[in-house]
Parts: sequence; structure tokens; C-alpha cells
Amino acid sequence: MKQKDKSQKTEDRKQKTENGGQRTEDRSQMPDVRSQKTVGAPNYEPRIVGFLCNWCSYAGADKAGASQTPYPPNVSIIKVMCSGRIDPQFVLKAFAQGADGVLVLACHPGDCHYKEGNYRAGSRHALLLKLLDQFGIPADRCRFDFVSAGEGDKFIRVITDMVTTLKGLGPLKSQGGTHGNPES
Repeated sequence: MKQKDKSQKTEDRKQKTENGGQRTEDRSQMPDVRSQKTVGAPNYEPRIVGFLCNWCSYAGADKAGASQTPYPPNVSIIKVMCSGRIDPQFVLKAFAQGADGVLVLACHPGDCHYKEGNYRAGSRHALLLKLLDQFGIPADRCRFDFVSAGEGDKFIRVITDMVTTLKGLGPLKSQGGTHGNPES
């Protein structure tokens, strides 16, 4: 049995060397997201950046993954220690770098590990929506919500709702705003 394992490892190394050290994966089943980012594309898939609190929302996302319930893969998660740590510039940069939407998920009121970080995040979000309006970015593209560690189903619902909303709005670029650089 050990001899077979050893020969398999040797074969794997040989194949890796032949491919210039690159991993060989069957990418035929993976969607080409780059081709879907064009205006009016029937297969448009929005790009979402999600800022998740480490203690509650990220744990909720982990629970959703552990339950193996399918949900849209459109969100790129950025874990932060507290939602109160999210600077509005982070959201602006996400839009500037091509995000179609941004999610900020926090602990429920009264459950913040840092006492009032989620309240701070909620206040900043209200101000941020006014700023985004100045750049021509609709409020529906930036969502704030509460997801606790035990709410994997709610996490899935929030992601699915956001994807549905953004598909209805279409790519941010198509609205003629300052999508290329909202900071200018």
C-alpha cells in the first residue's frame, strides 16, 4: 500500500513539473466572470464586497457554509474585527475597484463585543448613503444589516436578496456615474 502511495506522489510531482509548477484543475465548469461584466449581458453576475464582523456576521457566514446550503457565490468577504472599524473609504474603494454592491454586516444591537461598534457602523452607513448619492450611486447598492453567529439562514437570505436587487439594477457602470473613480 505504501509503495502505491509513493508512486502516486512521484507521478503528481512529475505532472506538476511538466506544467511549470502550475496547479492543474479542470476549470471548464468555472464561470468566466470577466465576460459577464458587460452592459446588457444576459448572464450578468454582480460583484459584491461584504464587510463582516468577526464575532457575529462572519460566524453566521461560516454557519451557512457548514450547513452546505447553496447561495450565490457573488460576494467577496472581508473579515473585520468590528463593523465599527469599517471606514467609509473602504466602501468607496470597493466601488472604485469595480464592485456593483457593498454589504456591511454587523452584530445585532446590544451584542457587539466592543460595546457600541455596531451602533457606530449604523450611523456611518446613514451618512455614507448620502455621500454615495453625491457620486450617483443608488442606496440599494450599499446595504447594512445585522447577522448573528447563529443566523446562517439569514446570511444566505441577505446575500440572495442583494444579488437579486443588483441584477435588477444592472452593472454600476451602465448608469453613467463616476464608477471608475468615486474618490475623484
